Order: sequence, then structure tokens, then C-alpha cells
Amino acid sequence: MVGTNEDAVPAEHRRYWQYQRELAAVADNAEPELVATVLRDPDKVMAEAAVSGHFDKRAPQLIQLGSTHFDQWATSMSELIADHDFLARRLREWTLLKSIILSHTWTPEEVVAATDWFQRKAVDLITEADALHLLAEQGRTRRVRNAADRKLRRGEAHLD
Repeated sequence: MVGTNEDAVPAEHRRYWQYQRELAAVADNAEPELVATVLRDPDKVMAEAAVSGHFDKRAPQLIQLGSTHFDQWATSMSELIADHDFLARRLREWTLLKSIILSHTWTPEEVVAATDWFQRKAVDLITEADALHLLAEQGRTRRVRNAADRKLRRGEAHLD
């Protein structure tokens, strides 16, 4: 918070930034406890935003390590977030992205029904040709359709 008067920054913003720092540095074995602590914060919207931001950093790292690492993490997180619909949906969508990226089973219906966030993230992360064709044709927004089409035309897709 360089250049800010810390007293002028709302307390929930300071807690959010603190949670982000702690989540970024947490050891794997302490992560579930820290996520549970964050989710007990009295500002539920801020707490979910902090955990969602953490998921968006952590999930791609674990996907690169392979399915086993990701699946173990997702299982432990799903127990903690069961009462948080937004976080549960985000974790399901990261699991769908993992399935596409690692060439596991997924269905076109899942991709088409997914949120705008998922479709934008998918276009950024995936190279699977069938999924990109699907998004180019049936993506929810013009932005998604155009981005998927550009990626296909640049030859950034592969068949599985």
C-alpha cells in the first residue's frame, strides 16, 4: 500500500490484502486451515473474494503438477467451501478446466453452460481443438467466440 494513508483504507481492504499475502505464502499442509480462517471473516463477500483469488492462482499451479495434486487439493477445498455457492462453482469450473487441459473426460454441455468467467479463462488456457471449436461457435460472448477463433487460426490448438 505504497503512497496510501493506511488509516484511510477500510479495514476489510486491509484484511483482504493480508489474506492474499498469507494465502500466497501458505504451506500446502496449512492451506486448508488458513482457507477456513479466511472464510470465517465477518465480511463474507470479502472473504470469498480472497479465497476465489487464491483459487485462481493455486489451481493453475496444481494443474501443471498433474491430476493427482489437483484432485487432492480440490477434495480438501470442496469440504471447506460446501456452504459457499460462488466458491463451489469456481472450484467446479477449475476442475472442468483441468479435465480439458489434461485431456480427461468433459462434455460440450458443461463448457457451453459454464460461466462467462470460465469461458474467458478456457480460451486463455486451453489448446484442445474440440473445446476451442466449441467456444468459437457457441461461446456465450462475442469476446469468447472471437478469441477462440483467433487461437484456432493461429494454430495454437491440438487434437486429443
